[in-house]
Amino acid sequence: MSHTAHIPSHRKPRRSASKLALRAGVAGGVLGTIAVAGAAGPANAEPVTETIEMPTLGSLETGSGLASAVAASAEASQQEALDQSLQTQENLALQKAAKEAKKARAEADRKAAAEKAEKARLKAEAKAEQERKEAQERASRTSERTQLTSTSASGNSSDSGSSSGSSAGSNESQTQAPSGSAAAIVAFARAQVGDSYVTGGTGPNSWDCSGLVQAAYREAGIDLPRISYEQSSMGTSVSLDNLQPGDILYWGSRSGSYHVAIYVGGGNYVGAQNSSTGVVERSLDWDMPSGAVRLL
Repeated sequence: MSHTAHIPSHRKPRRSASKLALRAGVAGGVLGTIAVAGAAGPANAEPVTETIEMPTLGSLETGSGLASAVAASAEASQQEALDQSLQTQENLALQKAAKEAKKARAEADRKAAAEKAEKARLKAEAKAEQERKEAQERASRTSERTQLTSTSASGNSSDSGSSSGSSAGSNESQTQAPSGSAAAIVAFARAQVGDSYVTGGTGPNSWDCSGLVQAAYREAGIDLPRISYEQSSMGTSVSLDNLQPGDILYWGSRSGSYHVAIYVGGGNYVGAQNSSTGVVERSLDWDMPSGAVRLL
């Protein structure tokens, strides 16, 4: 092969500017060494008539383009890493918000359940209290009925010897009633509407049924017994179709009544009903009485 033949380069393509620069430096050093050696050779040395063609190292512009590509790739990698970091932070923020929302919802559900339970408890307590009051009222009326039954039984044994005396007492009560007394009785009874009901109450702001009737008749100058069955046993019986203001209405039997009220006219009566209603004015149809007596 000729010394001037082109020696092909079997090197792989250069991939970086740094390697190109290194190779350029090596080539420069080799050429410089050859030049020095030629200058230092003997004077009678034959002139060099052949040259060795060195491989081409490539253009510097190619190295500059590779450096730019490397920088662009690094910048793209950095931007991708930044985007991934931002995405990670966003995901963490969303997860945290979801946990807080779930916690807040659970707390709201807990409070709602507690409020519901408290309302149910208060409702149950109110119902129990109402049932207790109603039971006490029923027990009180049962006690009154028992007392009335016992008294009636003992009174029946002496009816034969005292019938004439009772008749005289009734007539005397009627003759003692002053003129216009019915108006005074009705006015007093209506003035107490709205007062509370208390077992054994005799005024001035709380009453039971017989306590109100007794106080109303006292306004007319008539003294009545304290117990309802004794009040309904006085005077004369009258039909419910022939009532007059001031008549005493009773529930139960006349000699064993458990509730009394005052007829005020117009188909209405005033009475101390119970602890739930207090003193009220009601129509006869609201609670039809068993009978009535007249003392005026």
